[in-house]
Amino acid sequence: MVEVAHNLLLGFQVALTPAVLGYAFLGCVIGTLVGMLPGVGPLTGISLLLPVTFGLNPTIALVMLAGVYYGAMYGGSTTSILMRIPGEAASVMTCVDGYELTRQGRAGAALAIAAIGSFSAGTISVIGLMLLAPPLAAIALKFGPPEYAALLVLGLLVLAFLSGGAMVKTLAMAVLGLLLGTIGIDAMSGFMRFSYGITELADGVGIVPVAVGLFGVSEVLLSARNGAGTRVQQPKLRELLPSRSELRDSAAPIARGTLLGFFIGIVPGSAHVISSFVSYALERRLARDPRRFGRGAIEGVAGPEAANNSAASGALVPLLALGVPSGALPAVMLAALLIHGVTPGPLLIQNNPEIFWGLIASMYVGNLVLLILNLPMIGLFINLLRIPFSYLYPLILVFCVLGVYAINQSAVDIWIMLVMGAAGYVLRKLDFETAPIVLGLILAPMLELSVRQALAMSAGDYAIFFTRPIAAGMLAIAATILLYALWSAFTRRALWRKTVGLEE
Repeated sequence: MVEVAHNLLLGFQVALTPAVLGYAFLGCVIGTLVGMLPGVGPLTGISLLLPVTFGLNPTIALVMLAGVYYGAMYGGSTTSILMRIPGEAASVMTCVDGYELTRQGRAGAALAIAAIGSFSAGTISVIGLMLLAPPLAAIALKFGPPEYAALLVLGLLVLAFLSGGAMVKTLAMAVLGLLLGTIGIDAMSGFMRFSYGITELADGVGIVPVAVGLFGVSEVLLSARNGAGTRVQQPKLRELLPSRSELRDSAAPIARGTLLGFFIGIVPGSAHVISSFVSYALERRLARDPRRFGRGAIEGVAGPEAANNSAASGALVPLLALGVPSGALPAVMLAALLIHGVTPGPLLIQNNPEIFWGLIASMYVGNLVLLILNLPMIGLFINLLRIPFSYLYPLILVFCVLGVYAINQSAVDIWIMLVMGAAGYVLRKLDFETAPIVLGLILAPMLELSVRQALAMSAGDYAIFFTRPIAAGMLAIAATILLYALWSAFTRRALWRKTVGLEE
């Protein structure tokens, strides 16, 4: 611990120099703006800024890109809470209760809890990154295709079980998302599937058009049908901050979301997205009154926001400790390291301690910068909602169209958004949850590729999923959850029939 404290002190000496501090602030500002724009997520932001860092010192360049990375994780919550438009996929779950809090006049509290949760999770997860990187990364390397496939199946069933709603409905929406995820070029054979001659679908159905349609466009349609939008009065100072009860109710979800996000972030895949879904489902399951979720539960904002920010740090564990990126975002960060002549891995701390510990210290500083930057802006963000309904919602639609079009400059993405908006409207009227569709769409390519790679390893023998201990253990847990859910449904139905029979 003495050595760690000494190294961290070295890191702060690097991070608190004016140049590094300035670029960290710039990265946080850009990241927050990037996160707020639909379609322009952290991956796009870092990719676009990568050439700008070519002439910079390696430490400064990495600190700036890291600021964009975790700044975007927070920025997506703003439009999710205020307008029900997810800035990026990790903010999907924040839409559900965050927007309901806005409709109840508690947008300030929701934004403040999102900022506090992001700061707390980011700070705690950086401690985990600092202390636990090597051993946790070694565990992550033991996962092969059979383990990934089992993990994804388990994840879907756990989320359906924890959702608190009808498990059949939740799984049905997840399966719909999985089916949408099969559209496009087959990753192993190279053949086009279910594209019907539309070349723009070669890369599959985009996550952002689907998410913006299901949440943003469907909300506009529902609000237009009801003839009323969100009514926001001039906020008072005390209304911009969460109450004591809201802070108390958010403490445990932030802690649980931080732990979940960090450990999920280590596993390859869209960790920051999956972690927010898992956190929301867990909080709903643990709540005394699950019916509050979807109607403005502050826990539904605190948990997912903490989870996706913590996952951002967790994803850096295998990258910095072993030089193995766990997803697209860490892969871009790996490219940045290599471009600047820095080789990540076990020797990074030994050969370039100022870079490793400077990056760690800058993440502490960056989280504080984000908190200072965003809390004073809450009043401004809320006042934007005072724009009359007749002007606000057309602006939201324009915002959605521009954000979706900016990804690939494709009109097909706009049509996908509109179709999913209409589908989201119908599904919400029928009391279906639309978030599992987005999750299924995200997991589909990873699940299919993992299953097929596992079968290629075993020459088509499905026994590979049961002969490898980690995969077999996760599938056994998944089967137990499914059997328990079926048994619970059967006993509830039998009890209902008995009660009806007694009443008759």
